Amino acid sequence: MLDIAIIGAGPAGLATALRLHQKGFRPRIYETVEELRPLGVGIDVKVYGTKELIELGIYDEFKDISVDAKHSIFYNNHGQEIYAELCGVHMGYVHEQRFVHRGYLQMLLFDKVVERMGADTVRQGARFLGYRNVDGGVEFDLRLADGTTETQRADVLIAADGIKSLARKQMHPTQAEPHYSGITMYRGTTLMEPYADGHTILHIGAPQIASMIVYPIAENFEGTGKTLVNWVVERERDQTVEDWNATGDVDEIVPLFDSVKIPFLDVQEMLRNNREVYLFPLIRHDPLENWIDGRVVLIGDAAHAMYPRGGNGACQAIVDGGVIAEKLNSILDVDAALKEFQDERLPRVNGMVMAHRGEGYEVIRRMVGDRTDCQPFTDIEDVLPLEEADEIFSKYHAMVGQPRPGFEAGEPTGFRTWELDGEDARFFRPAGSPHPTQPASA
Repeated sequence: MLDIAIIGAGPAGLATALRLHQKGFRPRIYETVEELRPLGVGIDVKVYGTKELIELGIYDEFKDISVDAKHSIFYNNHGQEIYAELCGVHMGYVHEQRFVHRGYLQMLLFDKVVERMGADTVRQGARFLGYRNVDGGVEFDLRLADGTTETQRADVLIAADGIKSLARKQMHPTQAEPHYSGITMYRGTTLMEPYADGHTILHIGAPQIASMIVYPIAENFEGTGKTLVNWVVERERDQTVEDWNATGDVDEIVPLFDSVKIPFLDVQEMLRNNREVYLFPLIRHDPLENWIDGRVVLIGDAAHAMYPRGGNGACQAIVDGGVIAEKLNSILDVDAALKEFQDERLPRVNGMVMAHRGEGYEVIRRMVGDRTDCQPFTDIEDVLPLEEADEIFSKYHAMVGQPRPGFEAGEPTGFRTWELDGEDARFFRPAGSPHPTQPASA
C-alpha cells in the first residue's frame, strides 16, 4: 500500500483524497490554515464536474447545497439580449450544471474525508515548506502552528497547494514570473429575492467597458427564505494582490453599469446590497511542460492555474484527482503511473489554460460591442446571427469536454428568450409589458 501525502485541503486536495480512498489508499492531507472555514464565493460546476461528484458518492449532499442551472443569458451593456442557451440536463446533457458556494463545497468534501477516513486524515496548521526526493520516495518539511518544524516522508507527494504553490515554485524555479493581464475581478455575493426563474446565470455588459456574471449559489440561504447570489465584475485597473481574500470597494464598479436595464434584475441595487466584495487580478501563469519531479506531482491550480472563468479551474482540479487515483491504482510502477497521469492530463489542460486567456464564449459580448460601438441595436440578428453564436458556443463546450447535444446534427442549440412560451416566458417578460430586447420587427 502506497503512503501518499497531499499538500492542501482545498477542493482539489480533498477530492483527490476521496478518490484515492475509493481505490483503497489512505492518504494524509497537510493544510496551512489552523481551521478550515467556508470562505470564498461562487463556483459554476459544469456537467462533467457534477459527474465527478456523483462518482465520489456525494451527489445528494452536493445537490442540497447547490442550485440547478437552467438558463444562461447574455446581454450587452444596455441590457439588450444577445443570446440564450439552456444548461445541463435542460439542454440534453446526462448530468446537471449546478451553482454552489465554494466554501460550502470545500466543507462538504472535508466532512466526507473525515467521515470516511478519520479526523486525523487532515492535519491543519501545517505549512508546507519544501521537498527533497530520496531513494524510493520523498521527504518534505512542514512548519507547524507553534512555529516548530518537522520532516515527513511519503512514497508519493501530491501538491494541491493552489495558485501560489511552493511545490510548483521549487519544481520550476526559472519559470517566468506570472504577468498581470490588466484586468481585475470584483467578486461578491448579495442576499436577495430570487430573480427570473431562480436558476439563471446572466452575462452582462460590454468587455470594452466592464463585464458582469451573476448566478444564484444557495436557495433559502441560512433559513432566510432568500437566495444568495454570486456576482463577478471584470474591469481594467491597476494590479491588485493575487489573494482570494483581498477586499474591494463596490463604489468603483456600480457606475460602470448605469446603462444596464434588465426587467427582472436591478444590477445596481444588487451590487450596493452586497454582503462582501473581494478583488482578484487576472494573472497569466505560463503553462508548464512538466508536473513531475521524482515522486512529487502537481495537480489543480498548482499544475494548471487558469483564469477563473467558466468554472473550469475547480472542475478540472477535481478531474485530476480521479485520474491520478486511477493511475496509481492500476499501474504498479509508481513512476510510470505518475507519467501516465501527466501524459493524459497535461496537453488537454494546458490547451484550456491558453483558451481561457481569451474570453471563451464570452467573446460574443465583445463582438456585439465592436459591431455596434457599444450603442443600442435594433435587431440582434443583424449584429450577431444566432447561427454564428451557436458555432462559437459549440466549439468552446467541445474543448472543455462537454460537446453540445444536437449541434453536430445541425440542430440549433441557442435561442432568444422572446421565443419562449408557457411558464418559462413569464420569468423573462413581465406580465403586461413588451420584452425590452425583442427586435423591433418582431
